[in-house]
Amino acid sequence: MELTVRVPTLPGASFRLPPQLEGLRRLSYNMWWSWNPRARAIFSRIDGLSWSRYRNPVEVLSQPIAWSELLDDPAFMAEYTQILAEFDRYMAGGKEHWFNRMYGPSMAGPIAYFCAEYGFHESLGIYSGGLGVLAGDHIKTASDMAMPFVGVGLLYKHGYFRQTIDADGHQEHAYPDYDLAKLPILRVLGPEGDSLTVSVELPGRSIAAAVWLAQVGRVPVLLLDTDIPDNAESDRPVTHILYVRGREMRLHQELVLGAGGTRALKALGITPIVWHLNEGHSAFQLVERTRALVAQGVTLDEAFERVRSSSIFTIHTPVSAGNERFDSEMVKRVAGPLFDGDGRKDTGGVPMDRVLELARGVDGDPRQFDMTALSLRLSNSANAVSKLHSVTANGTWQGLGNKQILAVTNGVHMPTWVGQPMNEVFQRYLNAELDNVDARGETDRFWERTDNIPDTDLWEAHQRQKLELMIFARNRLRHQFARHGEAPSVLEELEGVLDVGALTIGFARRFATYKRASLIFADMDRISRLLWNKDRPVQIIFAGKAHPADRPGQGVIQEIFARSRSPQLRGRVFILEDYDMRVARFMCQGVDVWLNNPRRPLEASGTSGMKASANGVVNLSVLDGWWDEGWLGDNGWAIGGREMNSDEGAQDYADSQDLYRLLEQEVIPLYYGRDADDVPTGWTAEMRRSIASTLWRFSTIRMLHEYTERMYMPAAGVEVKRPGGRRTTEAG
Repeated sequence: MELTVRVPTLPGASFRLPPQLEGLRRLSYNMWWSWNPRARAIFSRIDGLSWSRYRNPVEVLSQPIAWSELLDDPAFMAEYTQILAEFDRYMAGGKEHWFNRMYGPSMAGPIAYFCAEYGFHESLGIYSGGLGVLAGDHIKTASDMAMPFVGVGLLYKHGYFRQTIDADGHQEHAYPDYDLAKLPILRVLGPEGDSLTVSVELPGRSIAAAVWLAQVGRVPVLLLDTDIPDNAESDRPVTHILYVRGREMRLHQELVLGAGGTRALKALGITPIVWHLNEGHSAFQLVERTRALVAQGVTLDEAFERVRSSSIFTIHTPVSAGNERFDSEMVKRVAGPLFDGDGRKDTGGVPMDRVLELARGVDGDPRQFDMTALSLRLSNSANAVSKLHSVTANGTWQGLGNKQILAVTNGVHMPTWVGQPMNEVFQRYLNAELDNVDARGETDRFWERTDNIPDTDLWEAHQRQKLELMIFARNRLRHQFARHGEAPSVLEELEGVLDVGALTIGFARRFATYKRASLIFADMDRISRLLWNKDRPVQIIFAGKAHPADRPGQGVIQEIFARSRSPQLRGRVFILEDYDMRVARFMCQGVDVWLNNPRRPLEASGTSGMKASANGVVNLSVLDGWWDEGWLGDNGWAIGGREMNSDEGAQDYADSQDLYRLLEQEVIPLYYGRDADDVPTGWTAEMRRSIASTLWRFSTIRMLHEYTERMYMPAAGVEVKRPGGRRTTEAG
């Protein structure tokens, strides 16, 4: 089959370009630029001020631009020509990649990937955190591997909230109002040549959804939007806000995602051979596909079996709050008009009683509609996102009688997350271009060549990325404290904080209480002595959001902010507001140590530590999620062990004491041990091992190889050429 799924669209924004630069239009509407630094640089050269403000090519090109100056600049024109040629080669290529060599001729259709959120870039704010960023990395890697792929999601006009922290440490929430015409997305054309909309039946009416396209390299991602004139005013906000708090509104969102997304694919003539549900938010697509088969004359039981055979499901959290549940009566009332029927060939429909039965959770409560249970029962196979998570997931869901939940450990899209200075080092000494690794085959074990990197070059690349973080963080803090009304003298102090030479610990993630962000403050006297050691100073940078409904999580933010302004820690502890993909890149690339100390085994995977490790940042983490299998004994440090104490207070105390011990006796001494050139050679050795153990083993390329051979091909009915596929994440 053809490598690329093609989706027709209307023209985008009405900005005008010189004929010689018309290629900028197609470049701006393809998210390929988000992981190509040269492409981003060309838009910055066009208008640096607009780029720094919006970080969005469509917005940049919509501003008044002095095109004549650029057209007369030979260096700019040469760079533009080269980048456009590189982009066109990328879009036209792909046959040389692993998937197409191994399985391409056997595929009778694409893989459809459904997710409630996508984190492609901070300029397209339709993500909240780890799930969305993982989905974005998954799509980008499917593009790099030239896999036949199509994504489906929702277009949130107000996205996820933007965070500010007030002078008392309270998290404040503001929802942006995106101008969709200035985002890097396009309206999808229907088969009749007009803008495509799909409809979903609801009690007493239908709700319409416009279909937009985010083109991510070679992969189209369809995004559904209910804020259109076709709908009543009360229905237009359905897709406004990601993870809206109201349960009935959330149910409406998930019906639009599952049923509406399935109908959008059908309207475009796209017939997936595999359907991948990334978390249970899209579970209604399983019911919609069953309904459509019954309407074609297939018996209900056969329809269920056909849907099951071609579906796979990824579960991302062992935390009960992360598994979507609704009141059964509400589901019956709201979804009944869409699905309910007697399941007979002549009348169609899917009996809601059968759907409710399939969605009954492990506790057997008939009052609860469990989206995870529904997804597990109607999937060919299911996977957790780390080996340890597989153990906990099987323990949680074994009562459903489903097959074993596999372990396909998450990875990260290295071209997105590895900093440019470090990437240049990899190209020079590993002969590795991270966006083209898959095309070179598996015989080139480039990650084993990290010993080729000289200490000085590795340290200089890290120091450059660290300096970029410090400059960014000082600027962010200055704006933050100016808004608090701090005096000019306080703002001036910020120029002297965040010393590039000081050991810098980073902690950035969602502020759920089980992640124990404040654990390092268990003994204030002890941590104060560590941070203020004159000869071996340490500083800590925090960032992260708590969901607007998570009051305890917001309390953790307030506590950390108060600590950061206390006499004991002021000037050594900082918390950056409005955590997003941009903040994450700076932190994962620029700190020295990545701290993660959740309560084991509540962290399903965690990918921020992978991003940090690939940049040579050394992990200091509880053996949970990915780190339980990623820690090799010489590539970072493990806090505590694998034994768990049911007394949470006792466990917290034990982990805090081991954290202090590791910092005092191992981490800090190793960092400050320098050679004659002031290079910490013991530390750079640890950095090399971190990089070597991550670049392939915890990449999304490895992850997608596993998905292909363990889940996609079996669901597609295609023989796996290497029996059993790649069953571990061991390097090689």
